[in-house]
Amino acid sequence: MIEQGAQDTGRAGGEWARHWQYAGLPGLDLLRARYVRHAFPRHSHDGYVLGGVTGGVERVGLPDGVLEAGHGGIVMINPEVPHTARAGAPEGWAYSTLYPSARLVADIAAETTTLTGTAGFAETVADDPEAVRLVHGVHRAAEEGNALAADSLLRIVVARLLRRHGGPLPMRTPAAAGARTAGRARALLEARLTAPPTLEELARELGTSPFALLRAFKKAYGMPPHAWLTDARVRRARRLLEAGTAPADAAVAVGFTDQPHLNRHFTRIVGVPPGAYRRERAAGARTYKTAGDAPP
Repeated sequence: MIEQGAQDTGRAGGEWARHWQYAGLPGLDLLRARYVRHAFPRHSHDGYVLGGVTGGVERVGLPDGVLEAGHGGIVMINPEVPHTARAGAPEGWAYSTLYPSARLVADIAAETTTLTGTAGFAETVADDPEAVRLVHGVHRAAEEGNALAADSLLRIVVARLLRRHGGPLPMRTPAAAGARTAGRARALLEARLTAPPTLEELARELGTSPFALLRAFKKAYGMPPHAWLTDARVRRARRLLEAGTAPADAAVAVGFTDQPHLNRHFTRIVGVPPGAYRRERAAGARTYKTAGDAPP
């Protein structure tokens, strides 16, 4: 199991991770990690993902194929895009990742670009060592408690990536019948997170067949209903943990059978265990006295 904290060297297999928030950067989550065996299952985020690879190779699975990012590569993923991530080399990969909210990216795009509509990224992987340096600089500044530097570097790197690799996200077109069915299925699953229907029950309620529903849902959201449900439960658990809910209570509240069930899925999708995630949130604006106290 991947543990989380300030002192991460010497862990079994060389894996370590820190997933946290810094009070000086509202609207942003931060993850700095090295993974070797860990693999992220297909999932998505309600905000953006900007990951700077500082060592090894990260392999990213997307709806239209697989891409790899090595040292100096930047990974850019738009909201609600399903993806996987795993090591693309025996030594694994190390990276610093920013998870800016949609509102934060929209504000930076409006101030620094001429993009119209909803700003996003037209490329998923690019070779940009300077952007990687800036992403890592955001982490360092936040760890040192330097809010001015962290906020400045965050805005500089997001603006840089939008100018170099940005574009408007596709406009939503009127939904076809299959997409409408998938949307209704998603709404029903979200409303019944703790007691979801079976696939057959869900299809019957929507007036379709199980296989037709499977095809429509995967086409619309990039994953089958059961995988989407697990991802949605983990997202809701994150909000509960951020509010101070104990992991065991969060597990029950989102529909997992027990805390070990939450631990397994949460760690696979988020990259750190729920207990460590909650401790970092509870720590609030904790800072490090020196950069040497942080993960390498």
